[in-house]
Amino acid sequence: MPALDLTVSSIDLTRQLCDIPSVSADEKRIADDIWATLEGCDHLELFQDGDAIVAKTNLGRAKRVVIAGHIDTVPINDNVPTRYETIDGVDYLWGRGTVDMKAGCAVALKLAVELTEPNVDITWVWYDHEEVSDALNGLGRLTREYPEMLASDFAILMEPSNSSVEGGCNGNLRAEIRTYGLRSHSARSWIGDNAIHKAAPILAKLAAYEARQVEVDGLVYREGLNAVGISGGVAGNVIPDECMVHINYRFAPSRSADEAVAHIHELFGEYDVTIVDLAQGARPGLDAPLAQEFLKAVGGEAKPKYGWTDVARFSGLGIPAVNYGPGDPMKAHADDERVALEQITECERGLRAWLTA
Repeated sequence: MPALDLTVSSIDLTRQLCDIPSVSADEKRIADDIWATLEGCDHLELFQDGDAIVAKTNLGRAKRVVIAGHIDTVPINDNVPTRYETIDGVDYLWGRGTVDMKAGCAVALKLAVELTEPNVDITWVWYDHEEVSDALNGLGRLTREYPEMLASDFAILMEPSNSSVEGGCNGNLRAEIRTYGLRSHSARSWIGDNAIHKAAPILAKLAAYEARQVEVDGLVYREGLNAVGISGGVAGNVIPDECMVHINYRFAPSRSADEAVAHIHELFGEYDVTIVDLAQGARPGLDAPLAQEFLKAVGGEAKPKYGWTDVARFSGLGIPAVNYGPGDPMKAHADDERVALEQITECERGLRAWLTA
């Protein structure tokens, strides 16, 4: 017997999924329930790796599409179980995971079971560990260990985007920039060399930096270069000999990861620079024929994705990919996380129309 009731609407199915706690590293129950629900579907070939589940149609269609979403959430904070509420005339489902991204997972699960004869072959993916370390990411694991499993002509990530299409994503770089000095007693500061004071030109350069707006394949991406942390100091009476400014660079997908690193060294090359995190962005991919057909089916105008998302993993495999899912990304991870019910039904409508046209 299926663990989840798929005779209900995608809205009610979202509630079922959200009421199963699945904070990162605790996805086993929800993964098992999804597997049990799909097990009886003769039109799907199933595969599981850890708590990542892949379900594929093999109908011999000319094109294949991947549709993926993650099943884990950030920690719960008194926002499970879910509830329905109305705010300013808009009906919502409130609770952890409603936006990021169990509403998208519910839409995908309902369609995976119901669409036995889609017009393209589909690889459905529900994966684990998206909200934690990149090394644990279930889609990243599949990409590294089973790239053939994800081979396709186009991919859709059910990332919350208000049920509109957001193409590609910015790249993400974090760096530590260090200055050095000489310790001394603060009563005799002229003997020492204050490393924190030496960080002032770094902060001034960041404050004056004019971030680019870059058009990539018809979408305009906004970059950002900011200090996100600073540390230094030994004691209240000691001149510090080291200071570290932690910066975050969000770069347009027109730049490669190597070019982003080069830009940081160009700006701060006279300092000790350590790159601590680097993720390549993804071009919009909207020039792909399937992407054009998809955009036409769901309607609206494509927008850029300013943050980094797992679409970059598909881009790294040479697969054009977009973000498309219910929920306002501004409410992701919020204690009052909530998704508008109409966005769930609109997302399902758009995907169903495109996959059955």
